[in-house]
Amino acid sequence: MRRPSHLAALTAAACLALAACGSADDASTEASADTVEMPADEALAPISEEPVADHEANATDAPVPDGETDAAPAEAAAEAAADVAAEAAAAAAAAEE
Repeated sequence: MRRPSHLAALTAAACLALAACGSADDASTEASADTVEMPADEALAPISEEPVADHEANATDAPVPDGETDAAPAEAAAEAAADVAAEAAAAAAAAEE
């Protein structure tokens, strides 16, 4: 059986090994202007390319005149749902037999 002192020594060695893997950067030092301002300077660089219009970005379907509706897709979906329900009922009836 292992002694508690062996476990404590192993734990201490593991902690020291993990501490040795850390970086030497000191969090209390201030950030230098080179690292902070470089991304901001790149964002403010002049743009040489002109924007291109996308004619399909605002495209919409033709409006449906008042009083008219396009019910064909809804009717097709209703018929498909009825077919699936009928097949499920037939399968349930066959499973009960």
